[in-house]
Amino acid sequence: MSNAYAIIETGGQQLRVEPGRFYNIRHSLSLSPNESKQNTKVLIYRVLMIRQESNISIGYPWLRGAVVKGRILHSHLEDKVMICKMVSKKKTRRKLGHRQKSTRFVVDSISLNGKEIHK
Repeated sequence: MSNAYAIIETGGQQLRVEPGRFYNIRHSLSLSPNESKQNTKVLIYRVLMIRQESNISIGYPWLRGAVVKGRILHSHLEDKVMICKMVSKKKTRRKLGHRQKSTRFVVDSISLNGKEIHK
């Protein structure tokens, strides 16, 4: 378990991120498919919490001056999710599929008030 990590909010979900690791996130307004080219720099300001060794900083709702810096590795489509609906006694069946767009990005650094947090 790492000593330093942050909890961020992106794409409607909360993620626990550490420097040097990569994560899959859903496309959001900040990461539209047109702009998400390889090695594009990403700054995430919606940081909910930062832990550095025994120090914990919690935002209400977000921490001021906290930034998670990273870069996009690539965009891809996730596995297809199948939705099957059947109405009994009416002989009605419907089958739909959906593939969620997501982006893989790597966290380069976590900073709080201009100071970079190390592992």
